[in-house]
Amino acid sequence: MPTTIVIFGASGDLTSRKLIPALYNLKRKGRLPEETRIVGFSRTKFSHDQWRADLRETTVKFTKDHFKPDVWDDFADRVYYHAGDIGNAEDFRSLGKFLAELEGGADASRVYYLSTAPRFYEPAIEQLGDAGLACEEGDCERRVVIEKPFGVDLASAKKLNLHVHKAFQEHQVYRIDHYLGKETVQNLFVLRFANAIFEPIWTRQYIDHVQITVAEEVDVGSRAGYYDSAGVVRDMIQNHLLQLLMVTAMEPPARYAADPVRDEKVKVLLAVRPKSPEAIVRDTVRGQYRGYLQADGVPPDSRTATFAAIKLGIDNWRWQGVPFYLRSGKAMSCRTTQIVIQFRQPPHMLFKSGPRTVRDANRLVIQVQPAEGIQLHFQTKVPDAGMTMRQTDLDFNYQKNFGGSIPEAYERLLLDAIEGDASLFARADEVEAAWSICDPILHAWREQDQPTLHAYEPGYWGPTESNEWMHQQGREWFDTCPVLH
Repeated sequence: MPTTIVIFGASGDLTSRKLIPALYNLKRKGRLPEETRIVGFSRTKFSHDQWRADLRETTVKFTKDHFKPDVWDDFADRVYYHAGDIGNAEDFRSLGKFLAELEGGADASRVYYLSTAPRFYEPAIEQLGDAGLACEEGDCERRVVIEKPFGVDLASAKKLNLHVHKAFQEHQVYRIDHYLGKETVQNLFVLRFANAIFEPIWTRQYIDHVQITVAEEVDVGSRAGYYDSAGVVRDMIQNHLLQLLMVTAMEPPARYAADPVRDEKVKVLLAVRPKSPEAIVRDTVRGQYRGYLQADGVPPDSRTATFAAIKLGIDNWRWQGVPFYLRSGKAMSCRTTQIVIQFRQPPHMLFKSGPRTVRDANRLVIQVQPAEGIQLHFQTKVPDAGMTMRQTDLDFNYQKNFGGSIPEAYERLLLDAIEGDASLFARADEVEAAWSICDPILHAWREQDQPTLHAYEPGYWGPTESNEWMHQQGREWFDTCPVLH
């Protein structure tokens, strides 16, 4: 069935930098359904040709060697623009007429993409509902894609869910987190559930702990004003890191489909052990990089954390007693997103080669970005050195094994939204469960101002107190920057 994609906030950065290049790449690869139209909607006054010309320039910039003029010309023929204001009901009625004319009265599905500032989510959804643009008739489906952040705490997330459900039913709502569109995150499903050698040892009997790190080399830069109201927990942990936690810890779904997958993900969040204020002080580390207070838009007395490490426990049969360490920060040593499965030491060591630590045990490292791949670390005998051991690794690298470039996460997610596959999108109960984990932490940090907000130097792995915190638990962070090939 023909599909019309309507992008609200079409003149914004996300549209030109991610959405249009992703849709163009789908067209170039022959994956974008033939009868797909794209309509931009924002206040800026453009003609169809003006918007197409602007998008051509930015698409050349962001797709580089993949830009093919003939493919673009064919793609651009189905790109349109309709000026309007999200706060103006008449502009939505006008949009409805324009879409009906564009579709020629034929049956067509629609995807409404809210590429706007979060404060416009509610009015945009309300206007879509009031204008009759959210209602489904027959086989004509209507879907709305909502970018993060979905609320700023549990109360606002619940309020937004209620507002969304006044216009759209839950099956029509696609809450997007681009991390789930990354090839290596999807490969985690395959690694766990398509290989007989991993799933049997993916349990508390063999795993000592799990580390999930999302480190950013850049500082807050021009986003300082927004970031100071958000901080690292709202910006990264509530969405990206908890998504990685769910995929790592979930049980095998009955089948790979939206509801079974999302059911198992939600079960993980519901099993996360609630934390008392005392436990939050004990099980979290927070930091702020030196120089943050000098950034434009940051108050000189800001207590916003730019680094956080959080220890979580999952109370179920598979994970009881296995700590999950979530860590994220700005201005760190390098840019990396990685999941580390740290296995236990063998129950009895036959070969003595000096002091042994958990870090010397087997380890599986899943590199989500930028060096997408998987490494398995294990002990081997050093030749001609008695029974001296050395840790070595088996290395799978996407670039080496498959060649070409890794597709952008938005390509997969946009195609899934067009096709109506919600497997990689968050459900209402999932978003609320994630906030229910983060809210007590944010509240304790704000009300108690504990634990201490540690300063750290840019270019390091966060505050040294984070390393000391791990050492007190007999563990070490896997502080290794990925090797880019």
